[in-house]
Amino acid sequence: MQVKGVNLGNWLVLEKWMSPGLFEGTTAEDEHNLPLQLPKEVYEARIKMHRSEYITERDFTRIKSLGLDTVRIPVPYFIFGDREPFIGCIGELDNAFNWAERYGLQILIDLHTAPGSQNGFDNGGESGVCIWSQQPDEVEFELSVLERLAERYGQRKGLWGIEIINEPVLEDMWEGMHVQERYPAVDAERGARSKPNTIEFIRQFYLDAYDRIRKHMPEDKYVVFHDAFRLKAWKNFMREDKYRGVVLDTHQYLMMAELYGCEQTVESYVGYVKNLQKDIGEMKEYFPVICGEWCLFNSLAVGQDTKGGQTVLNGVEGLDQEVVSDERKKEIYNAVAKAQLEAWKAGNGYFYWSWKLLTDTVNTPGWVGWDSWDLGRCVDFGWFPVEEA
Repeated sequence: MQVKGVNLGNWLVLEKWMSPGLFEGTTAEDEHNLPLQLPKEVYEARIKMHRSEYITERDFTRIKSLGLDTVRIPVPYFIFGDREPFIGCIGELDNAFNWAERYGLQILIDLHTAPGSQNGFDNGGESGVCIWSQQPDEVEFELSVLERLAERYGQRKGLWGIEIINEPVLEDMWEGMHVQERYPAVDAERGARSKPNTIEFIRQFYLDAYDRIRKHMPEDKYVVFHDAFRLKAWKNFMREDKYRGVVLDTHQYLMMAELYGCEQTVESYVGYVKNLQKDIGEMKEYFPVICGEWCLFNSLAVGQDTKGGQTVLNGVEGLDQEVVSDERKKEIYNAVAKAQLEAWKAGNGYFYWSWKLLTDTVNTPGWVGWDSWDLGRCVDFGWFPVEEA
């Protein structure tokens, strides 16, 4: 099994940096706080318009034309519309299945958020807050969402699999990412109660979720679990015969390499990825392994607050996009693309993050490398190799 896919990020689960206009007139940094700062009718109008326009049937035809075979669709815990004030989006996911089956694509449903958040990231729904695993009722609610998704789509031709939960954090990532400094909590009380999940909790949640999903889904569809940023911690997990069609998902961004001391040079990035390739090959002895999120280039030194920072994509003078020639940028992107694609082939494939970015986001002054988060753009500029259908 080798999957070649892309994430439909920022469609059904919002990320402010990907669609800042949706957050206009508020100080909200995440999807949890957005409806708390907008009149109900304004919030609903924005969300409905965004969902109807951001991803359409045309996107599925283009994805297919690029030789990709699968899409990973992040969905929120309120997908069924039973958690006010949030608006459900099960109709949009129904549309996605109809489009996927029409054009010969498959879908990995990724439950991307949890009430109270599983990681405290902005993409976990509530920045700086991680209290979901402390609330048994909310843990059960998350399991019920997974079971309902399996009931609804488990027999669909277009289903590739269901991912249990996206990027739950453990203590090492919580501290290494300085989560509550990077993503300050709006609600001080919820922030104060926050702490990382334990490996024991996450392992048990995965086991419980498998049972709830597999009841409604045949064994030729996959149950996917994220490595919680510990790729090699799962060798003794789900070894019993009852566990079939289980896939291990690891998310690998170059900025993560920098957390582990990788220098910001092409040579260092490529060396890091080659070591990662060995780890993936090692873990493939236990599970099929996919890289569920990655992109050509990103760096901890890139962003609006890092004027003057030094990365492989900018010169000594600062973060001006024009510092690097188009030819040199293509060389850099091609080099890191080749290394990463080879690494994912050591496992069972990949899902690129993400399919698209708004032009305004790509061209934000002072942001270097953000154009590589847009797969369509990467293909158009020759940065990403594809086998067009």
